Amino acid sequence: MRDLVILVDENDKEVGTMDKMEAHLQGKLHRAFSVIIRNDKQEILIQQRALHKYHSGGLWTNTCCSHPFPGETDLEAAKRRLSEEMGMQAVLSHSGSFLYRCEFENGLTEYEFDHVFNGHSNDEPKINPEEVNAFRWIDLSSLITDMKQHPERFTFWFHELLNRGFLNS
Repeated sequence: MRDLVILVDENDKEVGTMDKMEAHLQGKLHRAFSVIIRNDKQEILIQQRALHKYHSGGLWTNTCCSHPFPGETDLEAAKRRLSEEMGMQAVLSHSGSFLYRCEFENGLTEYEFDHVFNGHSNDEPKINPEEVNAFRWIDLSSLITDMKQHPERFTFWFHELLNRGFLNS
């Protein structure tokens, strides 16, 4: 179950399940989520993905992201991964969703219906080194400048989150 993703159509209707790696190899549309945590200073908590991740290793991205398990709600999955990756808990609210597709040099494809959750915390993360290499709190203006000057340092979907206004919330 832990290695299965939920396959969906372009309206986010479930159409089956598939092994996570197989879905990425075949470029199958599947459900995902992204979490964005802000603190009292309105800084965004970003993470640098672990260097050994199956794609986008070492790139900076939103607080956490992953895929819900079959039978798990998107909110339950978002809370679970926030705890597993960042060692944090927060009240999360759904702020929208979007569809994106990105092909990687290693032959994998992310084709995701991504649900976005926002939350608030002033806690310092206790990162899981299997998932996260580093983290930092950053204000939106500095983040935008960094992403424009060094787009190669950030994940594809993080650029999508910025371009679609999810980081402005």
